[in-house]
Amino acid sequence: MGGAAAAAVALLAATRRSPAAAPLAFLLPRAARAGLHEAAAPAAEEEKGRTRRRRRRRSSSSRLLGPDIPDTWDPPPRAAARPPPPSGAGVDYDSTATIIDGKSVAEDIRFQIAEEVRQMKNAVGHVPGLAVVLVGDRRDSESYVRYKIKGCEEVGIKSLLAELPGNCTEDVVVDSVSRFNEDPSVHGILVQLPLPQHMDEERILSAISLEKDVDGFHPLNVGNLALRSRKPLFVPCAAKACLELLLQSGIELMGKHVTVIGRSKVVGLPTSLLLQRHHATVSIIHAFTTNPEEITRQSDIVISAAGVANLVRGSWLKKGAVVIDVGTNPIEDPTSDYGYRLTGDVCFEEAVKLASAITPVPGGVGPVTIAMLLANTLDSAKLAYGLATESPEL
Repeated sequence: MGGAAAAAVALLAATRRSPAAAPLAFLLPRAARAGLHEAAAPAAEEEKGRTRRRRRRRSSSSRLLGPDIPDTWDPPPRAAARPPPPSGAGVDYDSTATIIDGKSVAEDIRFQIAEEVRQMKNAVGHVPGLAVVLVGDRRDSESYVRYKIKGCEEVGIKSLLAELPGNCTEDVVVDSVSRFNEDPSVHGILVQLPLPQHMDEERILSAISLEKDVDGFHPLNVGNLALRSRKPLFVPCAAKACLELLLQSGIELMGKHVTVIGRSKVVGLPTSLLLQRHHATVSIIHAFTTNPEEITRQSDIVISAAGVANLVRGSWLKKGAVVIDVGTNPIEDPTSDYGYRLTGDVCFEEAVKLASAITPVPGGVGPVTIAMLLANTLDSAKLAYGLATESPEL
């Protein structure tokens, strides 16, 4: 570097250390200023090179949305998988949790629905209609559908059932849904889940008319549920049942820590969205959560919908927690007429000693879920016939 350029660089360094010296740079001879630019150019190029190396490509949409991995729960560790105590063993029901009686709540709701159906028939000469699409011969799905049809009969709602073989094509199911969409006597359509693995569940559910989506699974209904400024036409029935049981039991939600175990579109996801509308602080536990027991033990309210029998043990609960057990898991039982019995996700015999209130299985969330389906079907019919309907309380 020449003497003039070296002097220029020295002067530039001085101006950087002292802003007051900055005007001196303009007193340099033209040659010195040229030397200054020549000296600064390699440094600038080096800086640009470093900047270029720091750049990163933005993540793809698929990466941002996360991997599509099935939420399959591993069996509990051997130490935690001990069988539950015999039913009723060592449990003093007079001094333990309040049992939230879903059967009683559902009975009151069905009574009200039946009265409104009679009023509708007198006013417009029609009753609500519910269509069910059942694909395959899963024993549990057939059982759930029977309960839904029986519920319709009890309150005066017309029911239609389309039974399709498990090896039918996806288009056959969509065609069945489309026929019900066009039938003015049908006000609610549900496709019993799960569907056979070869079928695109999203495509089939999206084929249901928004106005007849009484299960609340249509993307617009789910999206409107997620946006607090909007209201969905219908809220998914199991999520609605969980909230109904909490509200009917007088349990405060605002500001409470609620843990939802499971994140399915049927229960976990809509329940967590609904709880946030009630200003609860919500934690979601799923199959990849590393410390589920610790998180759950901090919760005021625990809602379990994982589909794993006896997943939630007494050690998962703090004293006084409220427990809503959505799980209905068949367990082999030679003494039962059907060869099995239903049990929940929560080990009832352990939880009942710690919880302040708990739902049993069966007889808890299940009956209220069916009552919510009937209520959604009634509301859909009211909309179709131009009758007054309550906006869903979210």
